[in-house]
Amino acid sequence: MIFKKLYYKLFKSKKKNEFKDQLKVNLFKEKYEGIINQINKSVLEKKELNFLHSGTSGDLIYSFSLIKKLSLTHKCNFYVGVNKKFTYEYYKHTGEGYLISEKMYNLLIPLLKSQNFFNQVKKHENEKIDINLDLFRELPLNSTFNSPRWYFHIAGEQADLNDKYLDVNEHEKIKKRIVIQRTFRHRNIYINYKFLKNYDDPLFVGIKEEYDDLKKQVPNLEFYNPKDFLEIAQIIKSSRFFLGNQSVCFPIAEALKVPRLLEASPDTPLVQPVGKNGFDFYFQPHFEKLFNYLYENTK
Repeated sequence: MIFKKLYYKLFKSKKKNEFKDQLKVNLFKEKYEGIINQINKSVLEKKELNFLHSGTSGDLIYSFSLIKKLSLTHKCNFYVGVNKKFTYEYYKHTGEGYLISEKMYNLLIPLLKSQNFFNQVKKHENEKIDINLDLFRELPLNSTFNSPRWYFHIAGEQADLNDKYLDVNEHEKIKKRIVIQRTFRHRNIYINYKFLKNYDDPLFVGIKEEYDDLKKQVPNLEFYNPKDFLEIAQIIKSSRFFLGNQSVCFPIAEALKVPRLLEASPDTPLVQPVGKNGFDFYFQPHFEKLFNYLYENTK
C-alpha cells in the first residue's frame, strides 16, 4: 500500500511537470517563436540594428556586452524606454515606480553617449526596433543565471565575458579609493561590514540614505555624491577596488573589469563576476579574506 501511494505521488508529480512544460512550449510557440526567428534574421541580414531597453539601469548595462560584440559587424542604435512601470514590488527602488524614470535617464545618458560602440543613443520615441531587450522579462525561461547572458539568448550571439564592455576615462580627482555601494535590495543576511573600520579610504557612492545606514557599521566611511553615472563609472575606473551588492554600480565595475567584490544575493543569484580579479562571497570569513586579498594586492 505504501509503495502504491508513492507510485501515484511520483506519477502525478511527473504528469504535473510535463503539463507545466507543455504550457511553456505552447506559450513560446504562440507568442515568442516568431519574434526570436525575426531577431535572428535581422542579425544575419541587416547592417544596422535598433535596440530597445527599458531598464532597470543595471540590467541595461549588462546588455552592453552583446551590443559591443554586434557593433563589430553592425551599426548599433540604442533606444531607452522611459517611464515603464514596475509590475512587481521592488524594495526601496529610487526610480519612483519606474524601471527607468526621466530622472534616471538623465543620469544615465552621459555614460551611454560616451560609449563608441553605439552609433546613436536616445530616448525611444516610436522608432522601429529590431532587438527588444525587454524580452528577458517575458520569455518563458528561468532567468536565474548570469545577467549578460539573458541578452545572448534573445539575439543568438555570444560575447566573451572576460572582456570589458564599458570604457571611460579615470576620474580627475578621486583615485585609489575603496569604492562601495550597498543598496537596501539584494542584501546578504549572513554578513556585516563592521570589519571595514580597520581599513583606510572607504568611499560610498550610493544614495545618502544607503550611506547613512552603512555608516552605522563603518564609522570611517566617507560619502560622495556623483553628478551622474558617467562620473560614477570614472570613480570606479580609478578605484583601488570596488565592493558592492547586486545593483547598478556592480554592473559598471563588472563591465569595466576593475578589481571587484560582490556581496552575493542568496535569494536572487542573477549576477556572477567573470574574469580576473572578480570575486563574490556568501559568508563572513570569505568576505573578510577576499576583501583583505584585494586590499593587499591593489596598492
